[in-house]
Amino acid sequence: MFDGPSKPTESIDTALSKAEKRKLYSGHLREPLLTELGNDEIRFSEDAVQLLKFHGSYQQNHRELRKTDKIKCWQMMLRLRNPGGRVPAQLFSALDDLSNQYGNGTLRITTRQAFQMHGIPKADLKTVIGTIIENLGSTLAACGDINRNVMAPAAPFENNGYPAARKLADEIADLLSPKAAEGSYLDMWVDGDLSYRFKPAKPVKQARERQFAKGVFSGSKDEPIYGDTYLPRKFKVAVTVPGDNSVDLLTQDIGLVLFTNKNGTMRGCNVYVGGGLGRTHNQDDTFARIADPLGYVEAENIFDLLQSIMALQRDHGDREVRKHARMKYLLHNRGIEWFRETLIKDYFKRDIKKLINEAPAKLMDYLGWHRQKPGLWFVGLPFMCGRLEGDIKVGIRSIVQRYQLEIRLTPNQDLLLCNIGSSQKSSIKAELAELGFELPAEVAPLVRHALACPALPTCGLAVTESERILPDVLERLDSQLNNLEIKKSILVRMTGCPNGCARPYMAELGLVGSGVNQYQLWLGGSANLQRLARPFLQKMPLEDLEATIEPLLLSWKDAGGRRGFGEHITKLGDATVQEMLKVPG
Repeated sequence: MFDGPSKPTESIDTALSKAEKRKLYSGHLREPLLTELGNDEIRFSEDAVQLLKFHGSYQQNHRELRKTDKIKCWQMMLRLRNPGGRVPAQLFSALDDLSNQYGNGTLRITTRQAFQMHGIPKADLKTVIGTIIENLGSTLAACGDINRNVMAPAAPFENNGYPAARKLADEIADLLSPKAAEGSYLDMWVDGDLSYRFKPAKPVKQARERQFAKGVFSGSKDEPIYGDTYLPRKFKVAVTVPGDNSVDLLTQDIGLVLFTNKNGTMRGCNVYVGGGLGRTHNQDDTFARIADPLGYVEAENIFDLLQSIMALQRDHGDREVRKHARMKYLLHNRGIEWFRETLIKDYFKRDIKKLINEAPAKLMDYLGWHRQKPGLWFVGLPFMCGRLEGDIKVGIRSIVQRYQLEIRLTPNQDLLLCNIGSSQKSSIKAELAELGFELPAEVAPLVRHALACPALPTCGLAVTESERILPDVLERLDSQLNNLEIKKSILVRMTGCPNGCARPYMAELGLVGSGVNQYQLWLGGSANLQRLARPFLQKMPLEDLEATIEPLLLSWKDAGGRRGFGEHITKLGDATVQEMLKVPG
């Protein structure tokens, strides 16, 4: 392990976990990653892999190539930083070229509104990241113990607070970006070209200067908000407008619901804290949790509040046991009142008001054609599991490049083509129809909001399939609902492990991999993503899915179908649901 220039005293050193030492001694996320980029090994060491995450990449081992190609089985997944899901035409064209030349030929929309690339050899990683930076993209802080991609409603509407929410997401991404690590990032991938630094707006710059204030200041002049060991674990922020829950707001470390003045500027935000879904099988001290309401904060204090919350988690989050390091465990252990009091007394030093009323939350997706503003349109295109590949990927690239359209990615893994002029609409409609998007809003209800994680064969955490079999699972469920003459749909999400990347714990029906072709069965979330599901079966063979849930579906039908499936499950009560679950054999 590389020893940075300012190694701590032995007493401090002894108290640090291995993960914390790795960050502290890295020279702000440089070594041993920088050295290993220059060697001929086909993979990085474990120390380098953990630092690589901060730069937006995970090392993966393709399980289906292990026995046939020992070199190509080691490959990198690369994730971008796209606040609010925005991808300009120039960047999309570059990503398409890179995925074809260096990756596996596909791009994947993540559930946090960013593109991922898969299959990149270690030897080509610098070329790929450098090209992304040169085309005005970034992968910095897309992964790692740091603030991740900031989410916001993807729709480019020009009213009802949407412009202010998009603007705030961009500003938060700059506000909470690391200082010294950005220099390391540019040194490593574009040979120190500082012209590619993030360029925050003036209010963000002023707020970043306040990171040196007492309480918020970490003690490190190099990383004033993060400190030299960064955060205990990953940190996630989302912004939305009242009524639009496309961002799964309650699953975030910080969720902001933005209210505007009559002129469209931000008036203030309702703030929620402590959400997070990652957990581990058979470890009851790890769990999914939805955020607590913190209160309402005026617009002029939002930046300081965000920095204060991050500083509180930096100082009080668990750095000894990584599985307990997310801010949700701090809220669970100490409570929202302790959190609010500590935040105000030691960090924020202002009052936090009571929440103000919001419109009821709804899961929005923006599929189909919508008026963006007079003279401009956008169209939402559905993508199963967010995977762009083959002729459709080629066709989308052609349309984006010809008309210079902006892309926006949704948390539902769909893609919006934006800034379409009225005179371009008919020709783009015709081109999309040739690609199979004649009626992009006419999507089967089960498919429309279903999510799955990549899982096998590349994710190192996956214990079973997810993305590759979700279409078959949905087809089976659709057939079952039709046979039972049930007209309403169900929100379905699926993952290959308990980490929860597709947010299955918010679904009305969640399938969480727990063995080969076996899944935990989670039931009872809500269609508008306001309630956690609960686990009812630990290892359900996937082949038994229909027989297992049929008694519940029939009960739902008999109840008249006025409630959603998740609401029906909750109304029945967990004990009744457990009795009704039919476990074959």
